[in-house]
Amino acid sequence: MKKRNLGFWEIWSMSFGFLGIQMGFALQNANASRILQIFGADVHELSWFWLVAPLTGLIVQPIIGYYSDRTWTRLGRRRPYFLVGSLLASLGLVLMPNADLFTAFMPALWVGAGMLMIMDASFNIAMEPFRALVADNLPSDQRTLGFSIQTVLIGIGAVIGSWLPYVLNHWFGFSNEAEVGKVPLNLLLSFIIGAVVLVGSILVTVFGTKEYTPEELAGFDEEAEPEEEKSSLLDIFSDFKKMPLTMRQLSWVQFFSWFGLFGMWVFTTPAIAHHIYGLSLEDTHSSTYQNAGDWVGILFGVYNAVSAVFAFFLPTIAYKIGRKRTHTLSLIIGGLGLISVYFAPDENWLILSMVAVGIAWASILAMPYAILAGSIPPKKMGVYMGIFNFFIVIPQIVNALIGGPLVKYLYDGNPIYAILTSGFSFLLAAVLVSRVKDVDDKTI
Repeated sequence: MKKRNLGFWEIWSMSFGFLGIQMGFALQNANASRILQIFGADVHELSWFWLVAPLTGLIVQPIIGYYSDRTWTRLGRRRPYFLVGSLLASLGLVLMPNADLFTAFMPALWVGAGMLMIMDASFNIAMEPFRALVADNLPSDQRTLGFSIQTVLIGIGAVIGSWLPYVLNHWFGFSNEAEVGKVPLNLLLSFIIGAVVLVGSILVTVFGTKEYTPEELAGFDEEAEPEEEKSSLLDIFSDFKKMPLTMRQLSWVQFFSWFGLFGMWVFTTPAIAHHIYGLSLEDTHSSTYQNAGDWVGILFGVYNAVSAVFAFFLPTIAYKIGRKRTHTLSLIIGGLGLISVYFAPDENWLILSMVAVGIAWASILAMPYAILAGSIPPKKMGVYMGIFNFFIVIPQIVNALIGGPLVKYLYDGNPIYAILTSGFSFLLAAVLVSRVKDVDDKTI
């Protein structure tokens, strides 16, 4: 018994909710550090405020994966989870830039950090079942296409989210200036629009996608072992010990890839404001600083736009040279792109740097999952995709703990060196891809 091949638009609809998730995620990534600095955070403290988010993901993802493997409702097994996750994330998007409204109860900085935690945890709740849904519904030979289409939608959503504050300011005239301690109007509106699009796109997937029943999935698994009568959440620990070799090998690639990404997300705004625009690290309220922040949104939109386009070519490239070589080359290009930020003579040259980062980002979002899916038993797809998230959030936790002290004590307060560190981290991840065994790769 085999899964049927899905048409392009069926796969597109199945992953359409990712557009809204990534629009919200992009708004967070491009603007959370700026918002926290507006509320009073110092540059070397930024990574610590981001810490709770990956910590929450570390706990949430495997639990969601475990229960989504064992859920069956009128909405299926995966869809209830990303519906709930999207609703919670939209709440965080609305409240984070409005944290100053709650100063009667606690400082705006802490409210903002709390909303950052809620947003990231909720994005985790929504994203993990999406990965498992593609693996559930597609046969092995369509999975690269499935994850690549997800990457396209991720790119489209992220471009919209990244560019939205700049567009609202420069095209529609909404101010990007505000009094001290207040978030500019263009940012406020961007986050509200992001919340609405997030919920709407998720509903398209929830009501436009069918899922295989647990019985049908069991029939597809020719090597399935007899189902044990009893299972518990604690099985996650035994599953962790039994994780496939391919997952163990990919874990190190993921570690250095996401260590680099986290550093880029946290420190790009202060790095560019200081290194390219020549502002002092204490200047977080001037119009020039807000312009730098809006330009970072444009740059993040560029790398996401490139990833959306490049993702269309990933299946063909992977077919020609293999998934491993594709991922290796992409990470090398992205690493060199991040390193080039240091040498850019002005802000416009940074577009080329982000083009290179976009190539790596497309591959990071698709290739590891396409490689991994073939090594996982279908009945364990959800929990192993959740466990795989350990190797996304753990490097972010590590960077959150050491990134600020590195900037303060080793880099003499200059965040541009955190961007260089991220570039070298990508290059190390590229080297480690060679150790990975891709069981489905026909080019090997």
